[in-house]
Amino acid sequence: MTTKLLALLSLILSFNFYFAQEVVIKDDKVLLDGKQILKAEKINVAQYSFYTMKDDEEILMYRYMDNETPRYQEDDYYVLNFLTEKTKVESTDFTKILNFMNSRKGMEKLVKWLLKERVINSDGELNSERVQIFKEKYDENITERTFR
Repeated sequence: MTTKLLALLSLILSFNFYFAQEVVIKDDKVLLDGKQILKAEKINVAQYSFYTMKDDEEILMYRYMDNETPRYQEDDYYVLNFLTEKTKVESTDFTKILNFMNSRKGMEKLVKWLLKERVINSDGELNSERVQIFKEKYDENITERTFR
């Protein structure tokens, strides 16, 4: 019984490691398992842009918004602007991407999340249908419901 349980556990773990993908941003290159899939540009601490390899077109822009209240963080959010799809996703859920004091690591988490949700494929191309599903799942429509 114990050997069967141990064999099942090792099988499950091996599948998890097999399907795990390593995403690294280095020298403005987004690498997936060592292969470059996108170009990245850090504009400032709160903004990143991602470009295709094929034609150098900007497909995604990430922007951190403090909602004009820098000392109050409860209303902070981020915007993912899928430029070629003309789609914006605004969310306050930083658990998927935030990595304090290292924006590059946060962007690596963002790319992993987009790969997991199949918004970006392993060649760095956007999937239009998955972008819309992603928007339905995660968009909180913050600017529309904020009084100014």
